[in-house]
Amino acid sequence: MNTEEMDQTDMQSPTPTFATIETLSRQLRSLGIREGSDRGSPHTSYAPVLETSDLEVGLWTSTEGGWPITNREDTEIVYILSGRARITTEGAGSRDVGPGDLFVLPAGWTGRWDILEPVEKLYVTIPRGQEN
Repeated sequence: MNTEEMDQTDMQSPTPTFATIETLSRQLRSLGIREGSDRGSPHTSYAPVLETSDLEVGLWTSTEGGWPITNREDTEIVYILSGRARITTEGAGSRDVGPGDLFVLPAGWTGRWDILEPVEKLYVTIPRGQEN
């Protein structure tokens, strides 16, 4: 390989990843009943678009139910596509979220999810310490 070919190869951009919600919905993988659930029997599923050591992006679903989260391990960016949930932050109250809502649950967050109607969300998770 000559220098010109090497320079062109080194300059190639990574390939983007594309997915539609319809395609992801068909690729959902069951996670079973949410571990630690204390209200109902919420069944969760997910379909990753991208999984690396630095982040995970995908579609996630859950049926009705609720569970606590203590000292969240990663930061999660959430966009609700359908359904309704109540997000409660320990010591700070709760907020109902639904289609079109975008929010961030930071690493270290303590609170709970209560799924009021089956939820479908897009998510991005970033490991603690990688947020900046």
